[in-house]
Amino acid sequence: MRILPLVRRELPGLASRTVTATTARPPVALVHDYLTQRGGAERVALTLAGGYPDAVVHTSLYDPEATFPGFADHEVRTLPIDRVRLLRDHHRLALPFLAPSFSRLRVDADVTICSSSGWAHGARTSGAKIVYCHNPARWLYQTEQYLMGSSRLAGAGMAVLRPPLRRWDRAAAATADRYLVNSRAVRARVAEVYGIDADVVPPPVDIGVDGPRTPPAGIDPGYLLCVSRLMAYKNVGAVIEAFRSLPDERLVVVGTGPLAEELAAAAPGNVTILGRVEDDELRWLYGAARGLVAASFEDFGLTPVEAAAFGKPTAALRWGGFLDTIVEGTTGVFFDEPEPGPIADAVRSLVGADWSADVLVGHAGRYAPDRFLASIGAVVDSFR
Repeated sequence: MRILPLVRRELPGLASRTVTATTARPPVALVHDYLTQRGGAERVALTLAGGYPDAVVHTSLYDPEATFPGFADHEVRTLPIDRVRLLRDHHRLALPFLAPSFSRLRVDADVTICSSSGWAHGARTSGAKIVYCHNPARWLYQTEQYLMGSSRLAGAGMAVLRPPLRRWDRAAAATADRYLVNSRAVRARVAEVYGIDADVVPPPVDIGVDGPRTPPAGIDPGYLLCVSRLMAYKNVGAVIEAFRSLPDERLVVVGTGPLAEELAAAAPGNVTILGRVEDDELRWLYGAARGLVAASFEDFGLTPVEAAAFGKPTAALRWGGFLDTIVEGTTGVFFDEPEPGPIADAVRSLVGADWSADVLVGHAGRYAPDRFLASIGAVVDSFR
């Protein structure tokens, strides 16, 4: 193994006791924030695990029932806070404990890949550290979006925690030997927050188009689809409200989150909220939809690529990661504000236009997992 001439700063406030991840020195190890949900970051982590099947996956919290079942095929090691069931069920409650928990984690491997939205990059490593950043911690640098709809108590608690966590987070970023990001929008944020010039590596998007498809009960083809966690900054409420003025269209919403009951109570009759679905159901839903509607503040525009893989266009908010994953007029249309009126207008444009399924599928192919793993592998190999 080549000895790297690296200078690494230690993180502030480290406890004297560390969690030693391994006793041997494997070539590659993986670290992810927490495995308690089924989101885009978790899909990336699962792809990395598939690309490095012998690598141990280190994470703070692991709920096998709540995240993708594919993680069961890999060795997942958790931090001590995973013993608290309440934190596995509600990972946001773990926020005060995650920085010190990851500061105690020491990973012994030639190369460690940290899949991070704010915590995993704090792990200490004996070899090179590659960070794949989904976004700088939203709760620290995009606090208003993160706390939309939260209580005053949550806002007050964040005001107390934010200064020390920002110091910890910036020091954690400085320990990386290579910083990678998923979109141009995140690259700009990383440069602003950390002063790091990161490389853009588009994440993998693989929903298994050729896999089995199962129709959810009571859903007929021909609707518009919204796939999103039901949180305030995802703006699903605005999408639902837009369909109140589109009585001849139907909307199917896939996703769970703290706003589920509120959104279901306010939804008009042409909107169906399914909650969480399995992958075979999601394939059917994409395939039977007329198109996708996405109004969230996304760091990477994942769902438009999934829709494109099925030959379906997207109406999306002109913001963040959607600017990378949608070609206006070719794979979708944009609206400029996450408000019901502009969303409704964009939906009308979407359903009134002709779209080439072949072009859409070809666009989705740019995000194939093998391309992602080849890019990551080139970076890993540069340190070995």
